[in-house]
Amino acid sequence: MGNTLYLECYSGISGDMTVAALLDAGADREALEKALHSLPVHGYEVEVSRVKKAGLDACDFHVRLDKEHENHDHDMEYLHGHAHSHDQEHGHSHGHHHDEIACEQGHPHEHHPHEHTGHTHTGHTHTDHTHTGLREIMEIIEQGELSSRAKETAIKIFHVLAEAEAKAHGVPMEEVHFHEVGAVDSIVDIVAVAVCLDNLDITEVIVPFLCEGRGTVRCQHGILPVPVPAVANIVEAHRIPIRFTEVEGELVTPTGAAIVAAVKTGAELPKQFVINRIGIGAGKRNYERPSLLRAMLIQEKNTYQSQSLIENAKKEDFIYKLETNIDDCTGEALGYTMDKLMAAGARDVHFIPVYMKKSRPAYELAVICDEDRIKALERIIFRETTTIGIRRVKMDRTLLPRDNDAITLPEGELKVKKCTLPDGQERRYPEYDSVIALAEKSGKSFWQVMDDFQKSLPEDF
Repeated sequence: MGNTLYLECYSGISGDMTVAALLDAGADREALEKALHSLPVHGYEVEVSRVKKAGLDACDFHVRLDKEHENHDHDMEYLHGHAHSHDQEHGHSHGHHHDEIACEQGHPHEHHPHEHTGHTHTGHTHTDHTHTGLREIMEIIEQGELSSRAKETAIKIFHVLAEAEAKAHGVPMEEVHFHEVGAVDSIVDIVAVAVCLDNLDITEVIVPFLCEGRGTVRCQHGILPVPVPAVANIVEAHRIPIRFTEVEGELVTPTGAAIVAAVKTGAELPKQFVINRIGIGAGKRNYERPSLLRAMLIQEKNTYQSQSLIENAKKEDFIYKLETNIDDCTGEALGYTMDKLMAAGARDVHFIPVYMKKSRPAYELAVICDEDRIKALERIIFRETTTIGIRRVKMDRTLLPRDNDAITLPEGELKVKKCTLPDGQERRYPEYDSVIALAEKSGKSFWQVMDDFQKSLPEDF
């Protein structure tokens, strides 16, 4: 079954804090290192260690840049224009950038007494990242040895980030460029988050609200208010609840906000739940409030589960459908549009051959999406196709309760979807990517794996 993740963001959120919390919650470190090593990115090494924050043991994830890529403009004195009043636990190092286009800054690193430390060295070469655009970053992610779900998550996070930066700087998304230092550790942080979420099989993410500081911080563009423009744009576009605190400084980085916007599925915790795992990720700043992100893997506890399943099957929900008729656009352009729409958060996309007036052959493009993705998806449709108008319909729907499960076949573990009908009966459907993976691993055909799946089902299925 898929897992539910609750992110407790009382001290804000950043990319490195999220990775650390997920590793501490049980994500496979070896799988993460393998995925990062497969990326065509150089100029960094990863350090995972244990640190103390307010007396609490926490995991620290540090992207350490080499001399060619290092940046000295991310300590507390630089951010606030004076020496910070709180003691630094060790000297300054290099954090993320405050503005993804020029200096998207996260939590400057501070040294801690380490219980144990691990380094992952990278020796890749790649084209010059000095002005790395969104398209180049998408190509880097696609070249990595990541699962399709991890790639989709990473791409979605970068799209949210680029969309916010494009609005902040008044440029199209295609013109958003990430400085080399920002590109390297942003790619590492975001891909690491995507890989860890996939490794933990997270299907639901609950984030009730974000806590943010106040005041100003300095970056290469000058003095910026907190929350910085990119964070403010993300919070606005994705309707993320935010609470301001008395902390003088930035608690939420653009990368952290983009992660929440891309993976959040809900804002309310179940009335009753059990906690299966807890992970604590450390930030790199010293404020009055300890820089900690707590991640919990939770499971809803319901005494009347069978009745609840029946009621949930009848629960009504709604979705939006965007559609338009296109009679002067090539198949290649429509295929590219479909890929862009899916990467930007569409739930489904399809084309239907139709005949329009004067018997002209054409296609009807239909996009299924959530309400908060309408604006971004419509921009893609207008930009990538020849249409001049889009119809939008709010559609009611009825959902069956759905869980992720796994069964053991001779070829290995197969991931399946489990749906529960209103009468309590269950149906299982194999995940396509999992069938393909087992077929390639075992040398069997797709249909042989499917046949083994059918044989594994009880006789009454």
